[in-house]
Amino acid sequence: MTFRRLAFNNMRGNWHQYGAFFLSSVFSVMIFYIYAAFIFHPDIINGHIEAGDGVRMGLIACEFIILIFSFLFIWYSTSAFINSRKKEFGLLTLFGMTRGQMKRMVFYENMIVSVVAIGVGIGCGLLFSKLFFMAIGAILRLQRPIPFHISSQALLLTAVGFFALFLFITLLAVFRIRRVEIVDLLKASKEPKRWPLHSKWLVVLTAVCLALCYYMAYTMTMYSFVLFFFPILGTVIVGTYFLFTQASVAILKALQRNKGIYYKRTNLITVSQLVFKMKDNARILFMVSILSAVILTASGTFYVFDQSTKQQMRLNFPQTINVMEKGLHAHRVIDPEWMKEVLRRDGLQIQYEIAIVGVPMVVQEKFRERKFLIVSINDYNDALAKIGQPKLEVEPGHAIQIYPYIAGGGGSTPLEKTVQGFVNGRPIEMIVDREISGTAIGPRFEWSFLMLVSEGKYEETIRSVPDENKIVIYGYEVKHWENMAPTIEKLKAKVPEDEQVNFSSRVEPYIELKQFSSLTLFIGIFVSVLFFIASGSMIYFKLFTEIEGDREQFKALTRIGMTSKEIRRVVTAQIGIIFFVPCIVGIIHTIFSMKSLSNLLAIDVRNYAIVVFVAFLAMQTLYFWTARKTYLRRIMRETV
Repeated sequence: MTFRRLAFNNMRGNWHQYGAFFLSSVFSVMIFYIYAAFIFHPDIINGHIEAGDGVRMGLIACEFIILIFSFLFIWYSTSAFINSRKKEFGLLTLFGMTRGQMKRMVFYENMIVSVVAIGVGIGCGLLFSKLFFMAIGAILRLQRPIPFHISSQALLLTAVGFFALFLFITLLAVFRIRRVEIVDLLKASKEPKRWPLHSKWLVVLTAVCLALCYYMAYTMTMYSFVLFFFPILGTVIVGTYFLFTQASVAILKALQRNKGIYYKRTNLITVSQLVFKMKDNARILFMVSILSAVILTASGTFYVFDQSTKQQMRLNFPQTINVMEKGLHAHRVIDPEWMKEVLRRDGLQIQYEIAIVGVPMVVQEKFRERKFLIVSINDYNDALAKIGQPKLEVEPGHAIQIYPYIAGGGGSTPLEKTVQGFVNGRPIEMIVDREISGTAIGPRFEWSFLMLVSEGKYEETIRSVPDENKIVIYGYEVKHWENMAPTIEKLKAKVPEDEQVNFSSRVEPYIELKQFSSLTLFIGIFVSVLFFIASGSMIYFKLFTEIEGDREQFKALTRIGMTSKEIRRVVTAQIGIIFFVPCIVGIIHTIFSMKSLSNLLAIDVRNYAIVVFVAFLAMQTLYFWTARKTYLRRIMRETV
């Protein structure tokens, strides 16, 4: 028998271990090729596709992420394969195989899997690349679909890149095979395990780190983002690591001391084995937890941005169309009657109209000049009522400053400062009580910063300003505005060139943001699924590296009367904990990261996060039942 044949037989015999690794590798190669096929598509390179360059740069960044992640995953899997086969290596050494021959056999095994994975991955990439192009074309709203094209550059980059990656990792792995005494190799799986120990102080540190990172994430705003980001990242990593290496052992030992739980049914066996399994698998569970948190946070963020695009646009653009006119009865920007007629002809209905008359005020600060529009609190409250916001109150001689953009998560900031400005050349003074982020009308104009004053103060001020110096901001909310881009183009074509800055619509930025968010979600889903499959594969593989020892334990337990039903119950509980504990820890981490995102965007993201969590748990459950079925079949085949 040749070494190639021996390697092939070993690979076929251990396919339950190689399977998850093989499928993860195939998926990595497939996604890499599909992205490369788009990057090297001639229509993209020649600039024939609008927004193609931006998509191309995003996919290039994803390619680097896939390569880096693939390197770490393949390196871990290959090293774990070798460590799990010490007994096999011991037998082969006993039969006369030299260390060089053993390295050659492992090299052949890994390269067979690698070449097949690359071939199958590229084949799947060729098969699904057309669907990917169609989806990208639909998201970008291209007039003609992106034609199918087999790029020789993409094929070469994928094949050579992944072959070099597999080859490099395989060479590193085989050189780790050292000469060890045969008896040590044969007894590697039978060496008694030390009773897991834990430190009370490290358990306390776990609680402190997690509580601290959760508190910072819960209270983080736009202003504290830079300050909190790295402390949150550091404390969550430290806390999660000690959660599995220290706190998990402490929790399981506490269960052992609880006789009511510990001696109930098969809990004695389940908990006793879990004490060792959790300690042995602590690092892998830590990595999967962090990876799950990354997957969920990234997927949740992409999904929130995609689904909340309309809500974000409504926050930043309270009305579909805003027009700012200089002069009380002037219509230099656009004739409102003509605009309404165009909307009617296009089958669009105006839900409500707003017109706010303001008085320009200039405030000279130390290093700059700021422009404000003095507005009546009553007029502004009417606008707030139409967009469903609560009314505001202001005392005579006082004012509320409106910052037109959503900053720091929105909300109100106390100021309590005296502002001195000029209205029509005359000095004016008022006490500003607070600043509110987000406006009820006209957020994109020269006079978008508003100063809300009492009705009496407003009437007194506006009387001193001639009609031609007054500013009027009009707002029009239109039903089904998402699809009125052609109408907006007609309206903007009628606006004079020098007045374009005084015509604002939420339609164009909505379409641009929607395209970007949908594209980011679409591309990010593939990378997130890749990470998910790889994290599940790491747990799956870790289970099967310990299957021989578990089989011997269960075989011994059957001799003292343990039934097959009880074995299934113990195995299900243990595999369930191994699969779902890191998943649940990742979800808890993500809940607080979603709270941070909610603070930053000033929107409620709970419903979006729940959708992501349910999808993740559904996929994890499917993975769990698949692993459980395969694991039980192998355990029961020789145990009962």
